[in-house]
Amino acid sequence: MRLIDRYLLRELLTPLAYCLAGFVICYVAFDLIFHVSQFQEAQMRLVDYVKYYLATLPEILADNIIPVALLLALLYALTTHSRHNELVAIRAAGTSVWRLSAPYLAVGLVLGAVVLLLNETAAPDGAERAREILQNHKAAAHDPASTGAVHFRSDDGARDWVIDGGMNRQTGELTRPQIRWIKQQPGMPERLHAASASFLDGQWVFSNADLWPWGIDQSTIATNYHLTLPETPSWIRLEIRFEGLNRREAAKRPQLAIAELLTYLRMHPRLSPGLRAMYLTQLQGRIAAPFTCVAVVLIAFPLGARAGRRNVAVGVAAGIFICFGYFVVQRIFFGLGTGGIMPAVLAAWLPNAVFGATGVFLMWRL
Repeated sequence: MRLIDRYLLRELLTPLAYCLAGFVICYVAFDLIFHVSQFQEAQMRLVDYVKYYLATLPEILADNIIPVALLLALLYALTTHSRHNELVAIRAAGTSVWRLSAPYLAVGLVLGAVVLLLNETAAPDGAERAREILQNHKAAAHDPASTGAVHFRSDDGARDWVIDGGMNRQTGELTRPQIRWIKQQPGMPERLHAASASFLDGQWVFSNADLWPWGIDQSTIATNYHLTLPETPSWIRLEIRFEGLNRREAAKRPQLAIAELLTYLRMHPRLSPGLRAMYLTQLQGRIAAPFTCVAVVLIAFPLGARAGRRNVAVGVAAGIFICFGYFVVQRIFFGLGTGGIMPAVLAAWLPNAVFGATGVFLMWRL
């Protein structure tokens, strides 16, 4: 790494750290204003506040804070360099525009990798963990570790599952499960009702199960009924996550991990066109999200690197305007893809492509 690269990186990383810290503080402060009564009602302690916001921050960082902070920090650093004619001196020494932008593009790639890592690990489960932290401190009548009622059909379309009492998130135990076989299968009853079910050694063990054989109205009772089925606790957890995603929430931003989406689409090849469009848009949105940081660098560099003694506030104002326009376009296209009006690939990638291509054109003009 050359001396000039280290200098440019140092001048960028300092305002970037300030921007990241400032946005996090603003997010926590505004969220507290709107939810403080709810937290007080749940009698949460200081350590619970910390756990709650540590659970929600990864999603906010990956979706909004990191790209916006990078944009503002980059515009601030470049505008400062331009005011002191440092970029002119560097280019006069024989450094091309693309070579000058290399350290900034490297930062964009690194932050894109951070966004991808957060989206695949902490972000998808963050909202659920935050809800659990809040529910654990409420005097609720139900078990906070248990989900609500669940209803889904197996991936091969052969069984309908209804879990009236929900599923325990920690143990995977089912409360009051019911299974109905759509087609007659050897060794399988037509219906099964049980008090509970646990998954042990690759088999479901149903406690106090009522079994209705095909063509017989009277049920038989089995204390511990062992049954091998393709559905596993992890499979049901995935179904619960997808069942809880409605179209309105899905249109706002990607909310599921790439691995989860690929697994679900593989398990359900016969989804309705509307659901398939929604999940494909979520998938493409997750894949495209890390490249937002690169698009930010491409569009911000030529705007901030123009020669002239300009006020730093001009660069910050330009950053706010670009940021607002970019996210408005991104949300509109994402909503169109979720609704099936636009192909998922175009809905997720077109904003990055348009802003990135505009940045490349401006850098060529520069």
